[in-house]
Amino acid sequence: MGRIAIFTDDPGWHGKQLQQAFAERGFDSKFISLTECRLRIAPDQLPVLIPQFENALPDAVFVRGVPGGSLEEVVLYLDILHALKVLAIPVYNNGHAIERSVDKGMTSFLLHHAGLPTPLTWVLRDREAALALAEQELSNGHLLISKPLFGSQGEGIRRLEKMTDLFWLTASRGVYYLQRFVECAGEGFSDHRVFVINGRAVAAMQRRGKFWLNNVARGASCAPVVLNADLAELAVKAAEALAMDYAGVDIIEDRAGQYTIIEVNSIPAWKGLQSVCEVNIAALLADDLLGRCLA
Repeated sequence: MGRIAIFTDDPGWHGKQLQQAFAERGFDSKFISLTECRLRIAPDQLPVLIPQFENALPDAVFVRGVPGGSLEEVVLYLDILHALKVLAIPVYNNGHAIERSVDKGMTSFLLHHAGLPTPLTWVLRDREAALALAEQELSNGHLLISKPLFGSQGEGIRRLEKMTDLFWLTASRGVYYLQRFVECAGEGFSDHRVFVINGRAVAAMQRRGKFWLNNVARGASCAPVVLNADLAELAVKAAEALAMDYAGVDIIEDRAGQYTIIEVNSIPAWKGLQSVCEVNIAALLADDLLGRCLA
């Protein structure tokens, strides 16, 4: 029986879905935290130590979570992913893809560099320059989003709506990430989450937020949506720009009817999406990993 390591600190629903999908395909999978892994540089020894895989490395690795921590800790976790790839162990998504997406500044740069629509964005360290940019945007009638450079599920995101909000503008570990707020089409607040696997958009949903954040973790509702050609193509190109095996691409339709890419997630959740789509997403992920990497 083949062996898969699933890197996660919280297996939960997603871990169980993946474990079942791999088991149905003849592979045993184990949940491992990257915090428990280490490098060992010594002659005739495995250079990457993974609990439950001490005698032989897994056939493949599925990355379901990368812990936070200090810069040194995060670099170590990514070093482990990079080292496994060098050792010809398939890593899904690999360390480079995760690096590109976990850093919102690089994500914005790569989307823009690929010619894809994404909001106007500024990433800088100087507080006075950040305040000047924010003041100019607000003066011109544009709302702004302030985000931590690293983060997910809406944590630490604020919307700047008026000049007095600038008193509360704070850096995230010394860095300001400011993005022009995109007003969505229709009533209320909504966007689309498109799930991409190996260059193909396999499922999509509309997320409708209780306020301007549309994250399911923040109470947004999920509804099925017709995956039209334009939406699918844009999501696929976004995943390609960041070189991802699979991705959750967040796209908003603005008031002019144009699509804009808001986020590209390399470790996307899909519980909400699974509740409104007919395809088995975990099964598609397992088939793609095993079919392309271990066939």
